[in-house]
Amino acid sequence: MRYLLIQYIRKPNGQIDELVQTSRKLKKSDMNTKNVILDYSDNSIQKCVIEGNNHDTTFEQMTKYYKRIYPKLIEQLEMEAPIEKKDKRNKK
Repeated sequence: MRYLLIQYIRKPNGQIDELVQTSRKLKKSDMNTKNVILDYSDNSIQKCVIEGNNHDTTFEQMTKYYKRIYPKLIEQLEMEAPIEKKDKRNKK
């Protein structure tokens, strides 16, 4: 796992659902459909659009926020992403 992908969907009643997933690779469709894409291998924000606006923030702030909500998931990403980056370099 390398990427944390989050998509917000507004329901007809005004509530917002948050769909969270992880991925090893980014697809073109992810850039179009996801609101937040965090790359834990490079410690970077690939995309952060909330309520239709680009959200000016840092990777550290985003990680801190999502770590409170999804602690086990973020810990796993932090542990596995550097390994994936090493593996990718070794294959080249």
